[in-house]
Amino acid sequence: MDWLHRPEMVYAAQAVRNGGVVACPTEGVWGLSCDVRCEDAVRRILGLKGRPSHKGLILITDHVDRLTPYVGDLSAQQWALVRRKPNLRVTTWLVPLNNDTPSLITGEHSKLAVRVTAHPPATALCALVAAPLVSTSANTAGCPAAKTRAEVLAYFGDSLDYVAPGSVGGAGAPSEIRDILTSEVVRAQ
Repeated sequence: MDWLHRPEMVYAAQAVRNGGVVACPTEGVWGLSCDVRCEDAVRRILGLKGRPSHKGLILITDHVDRLTPYVGDLSAQQWALVRRKPNLRVTTWLVPLNNDTPSLITGEHSKLAVRVTAHPPATALCALVAAPLVSTSANTAGCPAAKTRAEVLAYFGDSLDYVAPGSVGGAGAPSEIRDILTSEVVRAQ
């Protein structure tokens, strides 16, 4: 399926470029996404979820080069880990951040959570926006992450600017989170 040219995906990307918040399926759960550069949209996601800003957020992208404005010094080997498309385990990496990374994204953390997604709908959305996207599970604080479009709508109704097409991948759960400097698993998949 050609996700880049699906009218619904093009519409979702336009909503994001216009400062909106959309729901999009990812590898294991539905996520809420917006352009990392749009502070109002990031704040809106936090409000929709009831998520405190000190917790930080994940950035996803279709191409590792889009992350360079936000990531601090990494070795070639570490960049290769970030770049690697997942096989069975979907990994979000905690990486050093640079001084320009918005604190609204990192929260109280000294590292940034990033993932190069291989899931076709999320990959297409990132490519069409041509920027990293905030991606956080589509649920309100304390509730299970949405795994279907119906669950997204039950949580958020018409509070979102758009719900992208597609379904979640086969990961079955949110991504593993691992520190790229220490290999410590912060959240298991």
